[in-house]
Amino acid sequence: LKCDAAMVTCGAASAVTLGTAACMSVANGPTTGHLMPADMTGLKNEVITQKAHRYDYDHAMRNCGIKFVEVETIEQYQAAFTPNTVMCFFYNAADGGSISRQDWVRIAHAHNVPCLNDAAADVPPISNLWNYTQMGFDLVAFSGGKGMRGPQNAGLLLGRTNLIDAATKNNSPNDDCVGRGMKVAKEQIVGMVAAIDWFTSQSDAEFEAEFRRRCEVIAAALKDIPTLTAEVFIPPVANNVPHLLIRYDVARVKIAPKDVSRALRHGTPSIELNPSTGSTQASAGIPKDPNKIIVGVWMLEPGEDAIVARRLREVLLQAANS
Repeated sequence: LKCDAAMVTCGAASAVTLGTAACMSVANGPTTGHLMPADMTGLKNEVITQKAHRYDYDHAMRNCGIKFVEVETIEQYQAAFTPNTVMCFFYNAADGGSISRQDWVRIAHAHNVPCLNDAAADVPPISNLWNYTQMGFDLVAFSGGKGMRGPQNAGLLLGRTNLIDAATKNNSPNDDCVGRGMKVAKEQIVGMVAAIDWFTSQSDAEFEAEFRRRCEVIAAALKDIPTLTAEVFIPPVANNVPHLLIRYDVARVKIAPKDVSRALRHGTPSIELNPSTGSTQASAGIPKDPNKIIVGVWMLEPGEDAIVARRLREVLLQAANS
């Protein structure tokens, strides 16, 4: 993976917690593991992040008793460092934020503060497994069960040797630490190593071609649904692979996208559409209007694209003829 050190974690959120604990421990000393998060008296615990990079998963850092310091401009970032700063956090797939990855790392390192990048869903491309550590990020977190197709309860924390060592000390099987409940079994470790071996032997071009083919299979089955349009959409960072974006006139095809999602979920077999379907809460660059169906094809097994196509056609055609 072209980095100094690495560890298998029980998911990307665990990797973020352990990475934060590592930075806390390096900044405050070896007894920090015992003190986090309840007894923070006298401990350095400030984590700088861009305001647009606050997200639902940042509880993974708050588990370590940290305090967020939010910034929006480079000037604010420069001024945010204090003797209590232990880490700078970057959410790789954030929709906003004016400070680039390169500037984020450069300024943090000028203050001798490590940077953690949460890139959980950001492979493919395969090269992202080393792009961010080689860019200068001291720690990078990945999910094991998304693009790498590893165990769903596994993840990776990659980075500097001293920080990975500190993360290990804050993890199971050590007793008195925030990571005691984040146990990783030997089966997860072997599964994650096998997934990395498989993933790094693949080709981004072959991934894209296969996922586009699956989109085309589904789109072809829907071409005679009135008013329906289908296009291939590739999110810019997270889940950066072809998805199928479907739109139609709900006055003509009398079913809302959320109801399509519900019908597929409760059908046989149960099919789960992308959670952005029918939602204005879309992330990672997916359009935020409610009138859309998003089909994520990259987790399908061979032949399942035809099953998804058949069920979508049944539900939409029934609504169009009602």
